[in-house]
Amino acid sequence: MEYNREPCPWRIVDDCGGAFTMGTICGSLFQSVIGFRNAPSGFHRRLCGGLTAVKVRVPQIAGNFVLWGGLFSAIECALIRCRAKEDPWNSILSGALTGGVLAARTGIPSMIGSATVGGVFLALFEGFGIMATRLHADLFAQHMHMYEMENLPEFHGLPAKARIGFSGAPIEAEVPRPVNGNGVEVDRISKGR
Repeated sequence: MEYNREPCPWRIVDDCGGAFTMGTICGSLFQSVIGFRNAPSGFHRRLCGGLTAVKVRVPQIAGNFVLWGGLFSAIECALIRCRAKEDPWNSILSGALTGGVLAARTGIPSMIGSATVGGVFLALFEGFGIMATRLHADLFAQHMHMYEMENLPEFHGLPAKARIGFSGAPIEAEVPRPVNGNGVEVDRISKGR
C-alpha cells in the first residue's frame, strides 16, 4: 500500500498533472532532437527545425500523456472502490484496461494486444517496486541488527565500568561533575564536553 499518494478522487488530478509534466519534458527533449536531425544543414536552420518540432508536436504528446494518466487513475480508483482494497493488482488491471480502452478505435485484436502490453508493463513495474522495497527492508534490518546492544563484542577481562557506551561515557559509571571554588557543582556548557 502506498502511503505517499493522494486519496482517490484527488489522485486523478494529481496523476494528470504529473503526466502532463512528464509528457512536456520528455516530448520537448525528443522532439527537439528529432527536429534538429531532420532539418536542413546549417546550425541556425537546425535550431529552428528543433524549435518548430517542439511547438508543433509537444502539445499533442503532453495531451496523450494526460489522457493515459487520467484514464489510468480513474480506472484504478474504480477498482479500489469495487475491490475495497489497495494492492498491486489494481495497478496491473488498470494498466491492462487503460491500454485496451485507448486502443478501442482500432479493433478487438489491437485492444487485446494493447491490454496485454499494458498489463505486462505494469506487472513488471510493480514487481520491481516490490522487489526493491523488500531488498531495502532487508538491508535496513541487517543494519539495525548490527547496532543492537546484544550484538556488540564482549570485552572479557575488563570490568563493566571500563567499557565505553555509545555516548563515549563508561557504562554504569558515575560521571563526576566539576565543582567550582565554592564547592558548588557546575554544569559544563561547551562544544565537545
